[in-house]
Amino acid sequence: MMAFVSTHLPALMVLLPSFTAMLLLLLGDHGGDAHGSHATHRLLWARRIALTSVVLGLVLAALAVRQAAGGELQVYRMGDWPAPYGIVLVLDRLSAMMVMLTSLVALPVLWYATGGWDAHGRYFHAMFQFQLMGLNGAFVTGDLFNLFVFFEVLLIASYVLMLHGQGKERMRVGLHYVALNLTASALFLIGVSLLYAKTGTLNFADLAVRVPQVAAPDAKLLQAGAWILLVVFGFKAALAPLSMWLPATYAASTAPVAALFAIMTKVGVYGILRLHGVVFGVDAGASALLAAPVLLPLALATSVMGVLGALAARTLERLVAWLTVASVGTALVAVGLYNNAGWAAAMYYMANSTLVVAGLFLLAELVAAQRGNAGGNLEPASAVAQPAMLGLMMLLAAASAAGLPPLPGFIGKLMLLEASYTHVWQSAVWFTVLGVGFLTLVGLARAGSILFWHVRDDVPATTSGASPKLVSATLALIAATLAMSIFGDAMVRYTTDAAAQLRDREAYARAVLGPAGLSTNTTRPYQFAPAPAAPPPVRNKP
Repeated sequence: MMAFVSTHLPALMVLLPSFTAMLLLLLGDHGGDAHGSHATHRLLWARRIALTSVVLGLVLAALAVRQAAGGELQVYRMGDWPAPYGIVLVLDRLSAMMVMLTSLVALPVLWYATGGWDAHGRYFHAMFQFQLMGLNGAFVTGDLFNLFVFFEVLLIASYVLMLHGQGKERMRVGLHYVALNLTASALFLIGVSLLYAKTGTLNFADLAVRVPQVAAPDAKLLQAGAWILLVVFGFKAALAPLSMWLPATYAASTAPVAALFAIMTKVGVYGILRLHGVVFGVDAGASALLAAPVLLPLALATSVMGVLGALAARTLERLVAWLTVASVGTALVAVGLYNNAGWAAAMYYMANSTLVVAGLFLLAELVAAQRGNAGGNLEPASAVAQPAMLGLMMLLAAASAAGLPPLPGFIGKLMLLEASYTHVWQSAVWFTVLGVGFLTLVGLARAGSILFWHVRDDVPATTSGASPKLVSATLALIAATLAMSIFGDAMVRYTTDAAAQLRDREAYARAVLGPAGLSTNTTRPYQFAPAPAAPPPVRNKP
């Protein structure tokens, strides 16, 4: 059994949520509010099936990380068709880490949703599983077109989830969200078409071989496609100036949906890293470092804009949404350094910021539910029913988001500052990262003081939102960030190795294409740049 799972691991991580979603659709809808015995019974079974699937997904993700940690590149050829003609799924250190991060967010978020939110709309659990299918598929796919396909899967699911719970504000923001994403999807297809027109392939490994062979006079169309895809990925990641849609969308979503969406922006960061970091990286010939002149300054601007938005926010939900933008900017600053240390910092910081932001979205609703009519508004109101527990979680999340030692936010930002030590933009990076961290702390401290200290004694507190299930789910996400500090040394080694593996284009291409594929799929031999380290062992899967 273990041999079967290990052999088909990349496919199972996509198929598990897919089959679960179909099973949940066959089970039927519980009718929105789960009234009646039959509806309640279906909802209970939907919860059991969904939670079991997510737990199994977490086990598979842990197995993937364990397998990838040894440096093994696992290539799964769908239908046994050779790349680049067939569909391949590739599991390396980066993709395994992102799948693991998705599962670590999904499990507590789904547990939180079963506290009652899943009964406020139709087909919540099926859409949740389709979202996981799209996320996992985007992280393990080995070609650009299937990245588009999985993007569409997760986006279609996100459209439904974003409107979950209904309401006028969600409908208004949701229409903007759908329209903008449909436009981005159209641009995605245009960019993919331009790349295919000049290279004849969309496989990431094959693109890494063919892009350097396109000489300068013929590279304009190729570069135009790459620029369009940077816009698309930048929109998905909420890179300035394409990030104005995110705060309103995330703040209007229900708490578990917004928490799950914390991982969605990282798909955009992942796409930029795969395409512009590797394919159009330092070894891309006439198209080398295409995005380098704009990526770093835009990332710095995104961080600044995000933290200023957080300072100006009047609700806790919108403050957290703006911090999502700031965290994306910080991660892309690390990507824009175009070195191993910077990419390692980006991976570590992405993991921490995703967990912190997801935890803060859940925490924001817990606080709002216990403040009566004031909700999440940053204004004096009644005291919360659990000031010690919620206050401690707020303190830990704020300290990690701001980058205070010894929490993982500090480790990630320290890695970033060290990576920029010899970079020409070092001063700007240091000033922005440290300044954004300080202002993040100021914004969260201001919010915390209003929520927990400026209370009105004339209004009684409420116990709404004090359910142990809701609190435990939120606490699990905060505890996961603390675990990153406890196992910080191992995490730093893993992300450092992942960055080195990502830059080793030769090992990746030989694993996916094979020696025969390298010789038959190129117009002339391509000499790879020397690998930064010895190629890891490769195991090709059928």
